[in-house]
Amino acid sequence: MAMTMKEKIKAYIDLTRAHFAPVWPLLFCSGLMLAFKNYDYFSWGLLILAVFIGLFGFEAGLVLNDIIDHNIDKLDTNDDRLTKYWRPFKARPIPSGRISLREAIGVFVVLVLVSIVLIAFVPFPNYIYIYIIMAYTYSMEIFYQLKKRNQRFPIAQILGRTDLLLFPIAGYLCYGQLDITVFLYIIFVYPWALAHLGINDLIDVKNDQAKNLKTVTILYGLNGNIKWIVIFSLIHLFIAPFFVIFEMGVIAFIGFTFAWGAIVIANILIIKGKDSKSGLRALFLFHGSLLIYILSIIIDSSIIIFQ
Repeated sequence: MAMTMKEKIKAYIDLTRAHFAPVWPLLFCSGLMLAFKNYDYFSWGLLILAVFIGLFGFEAGLVLNDIIDHNIDKLDTNDDRLTKYWRPFKARPIPSGRISLREAIGVFVVLVLVSIVLIAFVPFPNYIYIYIIMAYTYSMEIFYQLKKRNQRFPIAQILGRTDLLLFPIAGYLCYGQLDITVFLYIIFVYPWALAHLGINDLIDVKNDQAKNLKTVTILYGLNGNIKWIVIFSLIHLFIAPFFVIFEMGVIAFIGFTFAWGAIVIANILIIKGKDSKSGLRALFLFHGSLLIYILSIIIDSSIIIFQ
C-alpha cells in the first residue's frame, strides 16, 4: 500500500530530526559571532549565509548517520527511548521502510551539494577551511559508525566526537582565522561532547547490545560508563571558566553558570539512577546546557559588536 503524502513528510522529519533543526544554525553561528567580535566586524549577509550552511551541513550529517546504519538499525529492540527523543514520529525511517536507502542517499547528496555551493560564497581563504572541515567531519561520522562495531578501546568515540566539536569551529572560521580562540573553543567543547556521548550510550544500551556495538557501556560496563560521563563532565567544568575569562564577558559568564548547574544536576541524576531513564533526563539537561552556551556566546558577542 502506497504511503500518503502526510506519512512521507513524517518519515522525512524523522530522517532529518527536524524538530532539532533550529539548534544547528545557532551552534554554527555561535562560532561566527565570536569571530565577528574578535575581529571587530559584522556582516548580515555572511551571518545569513552561515545559518543555511549550518542547517544543511549538519542535516546532511544526520542523514549520513542513518545511511551507514541502515542495516544494523534493524536489530533494534523494543527499547525506543532514544529513538523517540531524536525522532518526533518515533521510528527509524529506513529500516521501517518508510524511506528507501536510495531516497536517503539522494537527500544526503542534495544537502551536501547545497552546502558546497553556499560555502563557495564564504570569503577566501576561509571557505577552504570549511571545505576541509566538511570532508573531515563526514569521514569521521563514517569512521565512528563503523569502528564502534569492532573495537577493544573506544577510539571510535574519542575520534568520532570531533565531528560535533568542529562544527562551531567551522562557523568561527567562516570569518576568523586559526588563532588561540579556536584552541580554547576546542578544549571547551570536547570534554562536553565525550560526556554527552556517554549519556547516549547509557540510554541506548539494550539496542547496542542487540547490535553488538562496542560502546562505552559495553566496553566498560554501566559503572565504567558513569565514570566516563562524570570524569569528562568534571574536565569540562574545570576548563569552561577559562574559556569565559579569556573570550567572553559578564553576560556569557552568567549564562554559563546556569549551564554548569544543568550539567551538575545531570551527573547527579546519572549517579543516583544508573539506568536509561535517568540517562534520558540527563540528556535533556545536557542539551539544555548546550543551548544555554550557544545563546550566551551569541548574545554576549552581539552586545560587544553593536555597542
